[in-house]
Amino acid sequence: MAEQDLRERRFSIIGAARSGIAVATLLRSRGAAVFVSDAAPREKMQEAAAELERRGIPAEFGGHTGHVLEADTMVLSPGVPSDAAVVTGARAAGVEVVSELETAGWFCRAPIVGVTGTNGKTTTTTLIGRMLEDARHPSVVGGNIGTAFSQVVENVDGEGTAVLEISSFQLDHIRSFRAAVAVLLNITPDHLDRYGHEFGRYAAAKGRIFENQQMGDVAIYNGDDDMTRAVAERGVRPGVRRLVFSARGPVEEGAFVEQDHLVTVLDGRAVEVLPLREISIRGLHNQYNAMAAVLAVKARGIATASVRATLRNFRGVEHRLEFVRELRGVSFVNDSKATNVDSVWYALQSFDGPLILLLGGRDKGNDYSRLTDLVRRNVRSIVAIGESAGKVEEAFLGAVPVQRSESMSGAVRTAAALASAGDTVLLSPACASFDWFDNYEQRGRVFKKLVMDLV
Repeated sequence: MAEQDLRERRFSIIGAARSGIAVATLLRSRGAAVFVSDAAPREKMQEAAAELERRGIPAEFGGHTGHVLEADTMVLSPGVPSDAAVVTGARAAGVEVVSELETAGWFCRAPIVGVTGTNGKTTTTTLIGRMLEDARHPSVVGGNIGTAFSQVVENVDGEGTAVLEISSFQLDHIRSFRAAVAVLLNITPDHLDRYGHEFGRYAAAKGRIFENQQMGDVAIYNGDDDMTRAVAERGVRPGVRRLVFSARGPVEEGAFVEQDHLVTVLDGRAVEVLPLREISIRGLHNQYNAMAAVLAVKARGIATASVRATLRNFRGVEHRLEFVRELRGVSFVNDSKATNVDSVWYALQSFDGPLILLLGGRDKGNDYSRLTDLVRRNVRSIVAIGESAGKVEEAFLGAVPVQRSESMSGAVRTAAALASAGDTVLLSPACASFDWFDNYEQRGRVFKKLVMDLV
């Protein structure tokens, strides 16, 4: 959007967390009139209120007044539901509604690598960023990963790359946002409460990653997942290059696993990247993440030798199958970012020895039946935690012993007492954290501290 157009437009920013402040600051720096509104009371948002005041940005807290409708465009933070009253009110009043992702994209000079999917977004986005960094390719990493796109969009020019983790909530309100390289990792049921409990609507939101791609852009997607493949084949435009990844065998163009090697085939040339055993992050899900990342950076011109070195040295991300410590032969692993059943399904396949599994939290309508066979095979005992402890206990009654715990400290002590040398204590909750914690990061850090305090 031209700066002259910006100076003539008024923006309401809904949400005063990191992305809200970042996009308000970005728009204000370009001459737009901005107003920030957050439903939370000011006493809970003191830091944000002080930051906005310091930047000279007007704001309100404790609810959305009619002032938010005195705008040409409303910009939503990802946490604001599409059916929130303030959003439906804006639409009724003829106010354009867009996401922070869309807005930041107006200012991006660099090609964008966008990564979405139900699981693996953070690991894949971080791995792509690390591959570009190791290859000394100018880049920024942001989006749903924790650093707002608006905060870093001006830190990279047309010679570099912007790597973004993108949620379905951010894609819900795009208009012109374009990923030159769009990655769709997988689609499994999650966040259905935001989509009327309709899996198809959630899947369609994920598919919008391909919506504005142009001739010569690249679409990368999982060929082993039926829903993901269907969404991509329906949504990718003619003229966009399709790269498929698969753990089941060769593909026409993309990446695949063959004889325990990660292989790429691009422009008719097959290249063995490295043996799977040399990939530093473990598990089948990380084979998929690695294939997607390799294809994304090769689309940006990164050499195989550099990619290979990164895959051997990358240690993953915090809260995703993160090794914490070993005590008396028992390993402790933090997988707090596993907030849905599909994430736990992958985690349970990533370990050789028996598991003591910490499972539960704020349930999002989980169906635990998919885990039953894996639990019987790989789990010695479950420690049920959080609001959903009763549902967890009922789901696995008769499969393995289940003990409830009323606190994370109690859960860690119980798990440690149940474990024997050679076992792994795994926090992989399959649930949101908002019953006991502010977010999954806090849950994971509390778990790690409690584990480190064990003697």
